[in-house]
Amino acid sequence: MAISLTESAAERVRSRIATRGRGLGLRLAVKTSGCSGYSYVVDYADEVRPDDLVFDTSGVKVYVDPASLAAIDGTRIDLVRQGLNESFRFENPNISGECGCGESFTV
Repeated sequence: MAISLTESAAERVRSRIATRGRGLGLRLAVKTSGCSGYSYVVDYADEVRPDDLVFDTSGVKVYVDPASLAAIDGTRIDLVRQGLNESFRFENPNISGECGCGESFTV
């Protein structure tokens, strides 16, 4: 079981946490959404929840609830820059399908 960040994604998270002035790491979850079933929920982790699973990757802690882990175990998060835009890209080995707009996925 593992969630990992590329170095560029980890640097972005560290930078944003420093700018915010608080935060323990990144919180990653899934929610039921969209036409394919699930979508990612990304936020800062400001507290440790009792059931959190914690992954330390490139010096950043990633907090995941056990229910979400089944859909995202093995996911690698990268930071993608295109022109002035940047976003996280999820390389999830559990995906069996995605919606046309790329906002939701099926496992």
